[in-house]
Amino acid sequence: MDLCAVSEIRELLARHGFRFSHAKGQNFLKARWVVEDMARLAGVDSSCGVLEIGPGIGPLTEQLCLRAGKVVAVELDRSLEPILAETVGQYENLELLWGDAMKMDLRTLVSERFADLSPMACANLPYYITTPVIAALLEADCFASVTVMIQKEVAQRICARANTPDYGAFTAFCRYYADPELLFEVPAACFIPEPKVTSAVLTLRRRGCPPAPVEEPNLYFRTVRSAFGQRRKTLLNALSAGISELPKRALEACIQRAGFSPTVRGETLSPEDFCALSNEIAREKRQEHA
Repeated sequence: MDLCAVSEIRELLARHGFRFSHAKGQNFLKARWVVEDMARLAGVDSSCGVLEIGPGIGPLTEQLCLRAGKVVAVELDRSLEPILAETVGQYENLELLWGDAMKMDLRTLVSERFADLSPMACANLPYYITTPVIAALLEADCFASVTVMIQKEVAQRICARANTPDYGAFTAFCRYYADPELLFEVPAACFIPEPKVTSAVLTLRRRGCPPAPVEEPNLYFRTVRSAFGQRRKTLLNALSAGISELPKRALEACIQRAGFSPTVRGETLSPEDFCALSNEIAREKRQEHA
């Protein structure tokens, strides 16, 4: 069965009485080159254990199974169970898990299923869960890489550089854990039904350490969120609103010691800059409580 042939997809879905769920963000790929390039550019081979979230009818699952040592695919929609049994049930290196990936302990899943393999994640993500899924995969801190198809605008934000319109808090969050690269765009015509936006395939390669030394990781993320919480405000005023336990004069000193003017805006700071700034705030907090 050709899982990317429109006529075969329609016949398969009709035979099983499947109806697309807008609420679940279901858009199935009908372009073979997309799933082949995703699996290839993700670097999947027999040494890899791959986690896929949302396999749909299985076109990407199939490509991963042909390359990986093992594939674990997590699907929320139980109505796809007989379809996936038919389309990819023959692959012995595939394990299907039914449930919400966001409620699973990903580190435990990886340690139990991929003990002797290099863990990776590869998925065509529904647009509505893009940010929380990517955050969960990165925070698990156990995947060598995360390769996902997402909305093009989100991929551009993740890859953005400081002091550009697309740069934001989620950029700095992702760059703490990984080095992102936008691999290729995917036109809406590659899906059934067609979404209203262009997609893109993005890979995030695990760094293993932050972009610069960080004394308190939680404070790094808090500093980033505060800096972007009110983008039009100066960095000093934004931090004053977000880190209220330190007086404004102390935060101003932290910004200056990190090498910046208090009047700059958060969007001008790179992830490395935020590392330095959060370290100064951590030291100031220790001194305030000494």
